[in-house]
Amino acid sequence: MTGAFFGAAVIAYPLVRRLGRNGFFFLALVPFAALIFSLATVPDIFGSAGSPLVESMNWLPALGLEGIFRLDELSWLMSLLVTGVGALVFVYCARYFPPDEPGLARFAAVFMAFAGMMYGLVVADELLMLYLFWEGTTVFSYLLIGHSQSRRRSRQAALQALIVTTAGGLAMLVGMILLMAVTGTGQISTLMERASLGLDTGPVIVTAVILILVGAVSKSALLPFHFWLPGAMAAPTPVSAYLHAAAMVKAGIYLILRLAPGYHALPGWSETLLTLGLLTMFIGGWQALKQTDLKLLLAFGTVSQLGFLTTMASFGTPDITKAALAMLIAHALFKACLFLCVGIIDHRAGTRDLTKLSGGWKAFPVVAVCATIAAASMSGLPPLLGFVAKEAVYSTLLASGDKASIIALIGVMIGSMLTVAYSARFVWGAFSSKAGVDDIARRDEKITLIISPVMLTVLTVVLGPAAGLTDGYFGAWTSTLPVIDPGDGDYHLALWHGLEPALALSAITIAVGLGLFFVRDSFAKVQSTLPSGLDFHDLYSKLINWMEKLALWVTSRTQRGSLPFYQSVIYLVLVAGIGLAVISNDTWNIDFKLFDTPLDFIIAAVLIIVAVAATRAKKRFTAVVVTGISGYAMVAYFAFVGAPDLALTQVLVETITIVVFVLVLRRLPARIGQSTGRFTPAWRAIIGAAVGVAMMVVVLIAAGVRISDPVSVDFGQLAYELGHGKNIVNVTLVDIRVWDTLGEISVLVAAGTGIAGLIFVRGREGHLHRFVSRRDGTELQGRVRFQPVAEEIGNFHDTPREDVTQRRVSWLIAGRTLAPRNRSIILEVTARLVFHAVLIFSLYLLFAGHNDPGGGFAGGLVAGLALVVRYLAGGKFELAEAARFTPSGMLGTGMIMAVLTGVGGWIWGDTVFKSVYLEGDIPVLGHLSFGTSTFFDIGVYLIVVGLMLDILRSLGAEVDLHQERDEMVLTNRLNESYNLSENFSAEAEHDAVSSILDRVNHLDVDNGAEGGRL
Repeated sequence: MTGAFFGAAVIAYPLVRRLGRNGFFFLALVPFAALIFSLATVPDIFGSAGSPLVESMNWLPALGLEGIFRLDELSWLMSLLVTGVGALVFVYCARYFPPDEPGLARFAAVFMAFAGMMYGLVVADELLMLYLFWEGTTVFSYLLIGHSQSRRRSRQAALQALIVTTAGGLAMLVGMILLMAVTGTGQISTLMERASLGLDTGPVIVTAVILILVGAVSKSALLPFHFWLPGAMAAPTPVSAYLHAAAMVKAGIYLILRLAPGYHALPGWSETLLTLGLLTMFIGGWQALKQTDLKLLLAFGTVSQLGFLTTMASFGTPDITKAALAMLIAHALFKACLFLCVGIIDHRAGTRDLTKLSGGWKAFPVVAVCATIAAASMSGLPPLLGFVAKEAVYSTLLASGDKASIIALIGVMIGSMLTVAYSARFVWGAFSSKAGVDDIARRDEKITLIISPVMLTVLTVVLGPAAGLTDGYFGAWTSTLPVIDPGDGDYHLALWHGLEPALALSAITIAVGLGLFFVRDSFAKVQSTLPSGLDFHDLYSKLINWMEKLALWVTSRTQRGSLPFYQSVIYLVLVAGIGLAVISNDTWNIDFKLFDTPLDFIIAAVLIIVAVAATRAKKRFTAVVVTGISGYAMVAYFAFVGAPDLALTQVLVETITIVVFVLVLRRLPARIGQSTGRFTPAWRAIIGAAVGVAMMVVVLIAAGVRISDPVSVDFGQLAYELGHGKNIVNVTLVDIRVWDTLGEISVLVAAGTGIAGLIFVRGREGHLHRFVSRRDGTELQGRVRFQPVAEEIGNFHDTPREDVTQRRVSWLIAGRTLAPRNRSIILEVTARLVFHAVLIFSLYLLFAGHNDPGGGFAGGLVAGLALVVRYLAGGKFELAEAARFTPSGMLGTGMIMAVLTGVGGWIWGDTVFKSVYLEGDIPVLGHLSFGTSTFFDIGVYLIVVGLMLDILRSLGAEVDLHQERDEMVLTNRLNESYNLSENFSAEAEHDAVSSILDRVNHLDVDNGAEGGRL
């Protein structure tokens, strides 16, 4: 079912774009189907011979990692929350958001992806797999909290939640790796079996478990990380109802419940969780009583309840854990309902300030009934589910009777009194009539908007009296937990247990809580007189500010704006590190061989000459060309040693690199400036020689110290027998080492995004404007709005301006957009003739690369060179004609194809990225073998083409626009400075133009900054 969520996330964007907010109704079918699936598994899991449902896949077999999904009694209960509440919230979204809500399609896709991550989290039975889903919820919650991108508060809240939960997640990852290293397994169910047998103890295990708890505590917003949850209330109400009431914040509680049976007896477990849980419960309830914003009141109430749940989940014994599970379900139902009701109140009244709300009972009676019942359940009033769960907590803690249970009971009672008080304050603030405040106007409530809170309310009401019927579903998992005290595990959930101490404690809790509410004004004065204590949000802000100042201090002393300084530091550190390693080396099995063939001397001589020439070059373009020669010399070397694939890739990369350098050099001074820093040419030569010698020594040592056969020895056989290809390089990239390639293409996607982000400051999705002309060719449309400065200056001379209709015929459709002096008919003809042939050749390299030199990377570079030729021949309009697609679309499509190939390997095989091959004899073509890895190679091809297009759009077309704007500014300044008119003398005109041209042609010699400003 996890895949269904992600599949729905893919189609959510176009679906909502097409149907608008009504698309949420269709999206709600996905979590609803998952709910039906969970309910359908009841006989398999809870039957007399029931057992967990387990699915596994070979994730990384070489590392012994498996993707294991396990639906047992605990994950089944959590899946009901993720799917059931999720379906109701999706229905709520269909009418909560206005039809013109910006970014609604994006929100829908992210929301569905988050639901998939949360579902995967609760069914994952492998630590690293759980961690992937864990961090997935973090990332998607960041996007959901920051949905309102134009609001600074939303952006700050999203970033705060991301930083806090990610920091905890990193600590948890370290703990997981430690635990796996010590125990030899990452399967959670196996770890619990080992722990129950007392096999896993010791300081390393304790450290690992405490680090995992750091992640759980940060995710579930416990002290000292609790401040991020109220801040996250800047998110839309559906996000608050789902992520921060029913799903995401429950992830930490779920992890504690999952690990408690095995590790609750470890040193530090109970002390840590009891302390943090009880303090969080008290602080959250205390802060909730101070709030006037209904949503913030519920947020701090959620913090308090999370502390309550953590306290109960930490025990790991059958009865107390059963009470914790009942409270977990009850909390999800009443808190999600309350958040949804607040969203409706906010929509109708335009405010959430309880001091400004009046007459809510009359304005929206159905919402008032739902919210009141939910608040009553939160307070623990009978006959609701919240009462059943609260009484179960009191009863099981009393029955346990040990020191930890008594402390927990006292703390929980105090926190629950505050819960009753702020619950009553919520109902009073939202729905009562207040003197001096205008009543809210009544409007009919749409059934599609209120159906979700109504359903949650019905469940809260029904599950209270029916607690006895549901006891088996809670007890099925707790019955498997270790029993410490005799009689533990005998408690049963029920609405009525008779007159017992727990009932008296519940009555005392309710009475004191209501008493606090009735003296709320006096109590508020007491709160205002007491010190507020530590403001953890303020501490967080100060910590972030301190880190920013530290970063600024370090940056100001290391990032000095001097490229020679940066390079020198890097090289000196490199030489020092390598030098220490060489000195400490005690194995010097150097097998020195001067050359393989006499041709090596020729290549070495070329490399030496161009290296020296590059240091002597005075102009940037000369330095780039000379450096490029060294790259082509390496192409020759690869060809001589029998590596045609490397030679092909090297020649393409070197060519592309030179093109990119040339595009960048257009905005830089032509000449290389003279150094005025400390690193004189002599020092540079010394540093450069030291680096060269160090690397030479490293190569000599590394080549002689190998004691085992390299893994690449078997690649030839693996490539031919398993990869069905003769090109070892390509088969390695798309099959044997495909995970490495996936990481590399991810870097390419990030690089393309980064390049565009630096150039397109306000948004990377600007489209190139295509060239359009009238059929008679007498007028050009879509041309640049201003002429280059060379043309404008040409107007000052006696030569008349060339008319557009008299220009020569273009071989390229956008060739006429260029100034005549910038056009090359030879280049246009060449581009027209070779473009399609080069594209076909790139496709040949793509599909032939499995057996011959080529592949997706080489083919993509060749296609990119074809686009380069079109751009150089016809400019940015010609680039728009050649590539009528966006780079982001190419990058995204390629990445999706690559990832789906991996997922497909698990579907049609048993391992992620497992390749399947179809072989047969085809007429004319002969014997062919087609593998699914080809789809991965196609993804690589699309990513490389998208990256090349991104480079051409940003460093090419966009820089053209920047340059034209600068030239336009220069032209306007010229006109203003010399006030050109019909009476301007020819001699003065000539002098003015000469002066400007001289300045333009020479300003970059000594003053690059001035050139940049002009």
